[in-house]
Amino acid sequence: MVFGDLEDARRWFAEDLRITAPIRHSPRLVDAFARVDRERFVGPGPWRLIPPRSDCVSYTTDGADPRDLYHNVLVTIDATRDLNNGEPRLWAYLLDHADLKPGEHILQVGAGTGYYSAVLAETVGRTGRVTAVEYDADLAARARDNLRNRDWITVVHGDGTRYDSGPVDVIVVFAGATRPADLWLDRLRPGGRLLMPLTGGNGWGFFLRASRQSDGFDALSLGSVGFFPCMGGRDADEADRLARKLKRLRGKPVPVRSLHRGRPAVSDRSVWYAAGDVWLSKAPPDGTVH
Repeated sequence: MVFGDLEDARRWFAEDLRITAPIRHSPRLVDAFARVDRERFVGPGPWRLIPPRSDCVSYTTDGADPRDLYHNVLVTIDATRDLNNGEPRLWAYLLDHADLKPGEHILQVGAGTGYYSAVLAETVGRTGRVTAVEYDADLAARARDNLRNRDWITVVHGDGTRYDSGPVDVIVVFAGATRPADLWLDRLRPGGRLLMPLTGGNGWGFFLRASRQSDGFDALSLGSVGFFPCMGGRDADEADRLARKLKRLRGKPVPVRSLHRGRPAVSDRSVWYAAGDVWLSKAPPDGTVH
């Protein structure tokens, strides 16, 4: 499809994500994808693009027309480290499950160059706030520069598992960890949502959504994913144990329904995966099975 201008391309891109991701719960997220200028965050063209489900077969655009970026493709940020601006359709699907609302405070762990920080910020609006933490100093500097026109985003260079953002409504993690950081669970407000990839040693795992309730944390899997590792958020033994758990499923859905803190009782047969002082259960938060 040929577009007359960038605004048309961005709106088509956003409306395509509405249908194909799909985005079912958050019209504001659709509008955010339509407003954010992706070309600002991926460096000058030509660009190396990776279509999804292509076995990582990539190609370089013929020129530097930013309209080429408004499709469901990964865009390479640093080929030497295999760093890409993530797949829009995947993130549209995942962020739709965050139930983002105007005025909320979001902690983003793994800001990269800031594209999805901007999408998050546009979704919660100027009455909201995004704290975007990036471990890599160069990427953090690029994100800070790219986001300078959105003053309700704070970019922090640091370890996202240790940075204390204060109380937050939503935490979205953009790199694979082996368990949620204690600080994330400490800072999540009642009703708050955590979205993060839990991955084994090979980088593959599932995307966890946990919501803080009065009796604990509801939890569910949003599907299988592969992610770059989260610095500060990994343990080799936990990664091996998680990979074995996932392998035993043989492609079946991850059966988690709640997240708990502390250590599970040895006799608790609902435990699916335990790491540190966090464990995932096949039963709902109150432990009853209906």
